[in-house]
Amino acid sequence: MTRSIYLAICCLFLISCQTKTDPEFDKLLSESKSFDILIQGGRIIDGTGAAPFLGDVLIKGDEIAYIGEVDTTEIEIATIIPAAQRIISPGFIDAHAHGDPITDTSMTNFLAMGVTSILLGQDGASPNYFDIHIPGPTQWLQQMARYDLQPNIAYLLGHGTLRRMAGVPDKEAPSAQQQTEMNRLLGDAVDAGFFGMSTGLEYVPGLFAAEEELIELAKVLGEKNGLIMSHMRNEDDDALDDSIEELIRQGAHCRVHIAHLKAVYGKGPERALEILDKIDKAQGEGIFLSADVYPYMASYTGIGILFPDWSKTAEDFTLAKNQRPQALRDYLYQRVQQRNGPEATLLGTGPYAGKNLAQVAEEIGKSYVDVLMDIGPNGASGAYFIMDESLQEQFIASPLIMYSTDGSPKMRHPRGYGSFAKIIQRYVGEKGLLPLELAIHKMTELPAKTIGFKKRGRLSPGFKADILVFDETQVEATANYENPYQLAKGFNDIIVNGKLVRLAGEWKDLSAGKILRKENQ
Repeated sequence: MTRSIYLAICCLFLISCQTKTDPEFDKLLSESKSFDILIQGGRIIDGTGAAPFLGDVLIKGDEIAYIGEVDTTEIEIATIIPAAQRIISPGFIDAHAHGDPITDTSMTNFLAMGVTSILLGQDGASPNYFDIHIPGPTQWLQQMARYDLQPNIAYLLGHGTLRRMAGVPDKEAPSAQQQTEMNRLLGDAVDAGFFGMSTGLEYVPGLFAAEEELIELAKVLGEKNGLIMSHMRNEDDDALDDSIEELIRQGAHCRVHIAHLKAVYGKGPERALEILDKIDKAQGEGIFLSADVYPYMASYTGIGILFPDWSKTAEDFTLAKNQRPQALRDYLYQRVQQRNGPEATLLGTGPYAGKNLAQVAEEIGKSYVDVLMDIGPNGASGAYFIMDESLQEQFIASPLIMYSTDGSPKMRHPRGYGSFAKIIQRYVGEKGLLPLELAIHKMTELPAKTIGFKKRGRLSPGFKADILVFDETQVEATANYENPYQLAKGFNDIIVNGKLVRLAGEWKDLSAGKILRKENQ
């Protein structure tokens, strides 16, 4: 073969390679040549945990139309987002969030850290649609859909709310008739689009619920493939195994999930591995058991967490003050000491917000026990510095555990503004605790599958276009305990349901979110 013939063959081969197109792209062009958004030339992390790959993402309407190499000469595009040297990922999913889209006029705290979908109705409390004169769950969700929503919002029905809707007194077990009514209400809610039920078994009225009551509700959810997401009975390390076992017993009937996994007073990575092994073993035995974690070492909840069960309600607190004042005072003293002392309780609401118990006691000239007696179990919320980072980091790194904020727009805790950014900044970037593709899987596909979101949580043609474009080296969680309301940085291009929510750092459409319904996303 002469050199000239050889070169000619090579040229023809190169031309054929250059002109070869993807059959899926050709099929797409046969249907339409006009598209809304092209994200061009980024490193795609698709949410599955797979390694990044280079490519383009084409969007039409509210869906991903194509992923691959896009020839822009053959199509019309309304907006092009250059993504060279940046990550393209699914929008993050917050498995456990708080807030009210009616009264919280801004939920950009979630969007700014890359969260495009949140799950509300947590810890056993959710809106009671009967109280607001709406006949049922279907009509309630329809009304919610009329509001301008920033992220997508899905709901659980709170177990405590369910009890009160059925007329069950806080401290009593439901009658047979009340249990039947609870079962009916829960079934109706899931049929309407709620994703399941949340429990708050450390709070009133959940702490008074017997296991039999919860098992009956689990059976209802099992029939409808709903989820129980549980703030468990007791998160203290010495009671945690029993709390998980109680949830596993419910898991014999339906899917179950541990909310904001932590081992209060627990120490060291070995203890975390024991807990992870318990979850892994349950999964191996056919129990659908999952969990989420947030990346802060302080929890946040009502001050009632410091009070004994026999003084948590307003009525019981009054009785305890009158009939057993010294026992109550002794309990409060020991409880605070056990939880790392008064400096470790940072009040988040009321006149002392931003100060810890020790500071308040010194300021007003009383003991911290007196301060708590004045506040009462329902008088404030606070942050509690009671977790061990070496233990919690095992949960943060584990492929079994997804992420959440457990935060809201108004909560005085940085987790509501920084959690997802902090995972990338600190635990992926600074500490190298896990690779970015695993972290993103734990923020996207894992919670989507756990909650039951369809066609979200992954970059794939036909999936909904909830998408982020970002440089992971620029992601920063700026919120802290002194100023918890600072937006995260780095997520400058955000798409929700195919609409540009943020472009080049500028906020655009802040009404792109939707109400997500079970089986109808």
